Amino acid sequence: MFSKRMILVAVVIVLIAVNIILLTITSKHSQTPSGLGRGALVVVSPFQKQFNNFVQSVKGIWNQYFYLVFTAKENQRLKKALAKSMRQLNRCAESELANDRLRHLLGFEEEVPWPMIAARVVGKDPSPWSKTVIVDKGTEDGVRQGAPVVIPEGIAGVVVEASHRYAKVLLLIDPNSAVDALVQQTRARGIVKGGGADYCVFNYVLRKHEIGVGDTVVSSGLDGVFPKGLRVGRIAEIVRLNAGIFQKVSVTPYVDFEILEEVFIISKPAFESLPEEP
Repeated sequence: MFSKRMILVAVVIVLIAVNIILLTITSKHSQTPSGLGRGALVVVSPFQKQFNNFVQSVKGIWNQYFYLVFTAKENQRLKKALAKSMRQLNRCAESELANDRLRHLLGFEEEVPWPMIAARVVGKDPSPWSKTVIVDKGTEDGVRQGAPVVIPEGIAGVVVEASHRYAKVLLLIDPNSAVDALVQQTRARGIVKGGGADYCVFNYVLRKHEIGVGDTVVSSGLDGVFPKGLRVGRIAEIVRLNAGIFQKVSVTPYVDFEILEEVFIISKPAFESLPEEP
């Protein structure tokens, strides 16, 4: 027993076949069909219209598919080209910034009287308790343990370990660092020690010395490590206690250790005074 769906399919197939036959006949004979041909044409015409609409829909979907495939490939190609352009732009920007920093360092190197070794920071201690960095110059380049490390802005630290090709630098803000220093304006002397974050403490400054917020602190040259006159930082806070002979002083370093990328290592001991700032 045939189902209704099968009968419907059979009818559609027959009508399509009749439609094809009629189209073949009318294509061979240019005159208008008559009789049975006209009757069949009347019957078949609605189905032919639906069939043509179906064919056009399928054709449209097919064309749209190929268009979307082409668009997707073109979009992928443009994305790759954009990514490449962004990488090139980023490299150019990095090169420009590096050139600016190097020009700044070169100007500083020409001003100071000591032989220095330029080095690049290649590693950083992740520990929150230790403030050290690794630079890409070592003993084969003339780096020695205990050598001062500086940049144009001021003191960065001191070399605590040196291997053949690398060196470890203890930064100024490390609690284990110490610089014998004085206030440039009043010559009040003390010891600058790292605060463990982005500041330092200026210990042993006598209460009798008048100092002010914003005063510049420089190295005194009396510790046998840092030459005299190197900038250390600026006084940020002063607390004069009711008891005791010392003031409590905080110093903000001139060096921004978060963006430290290149440094100079003073290769030989030299304790000649720098021209002091007015």
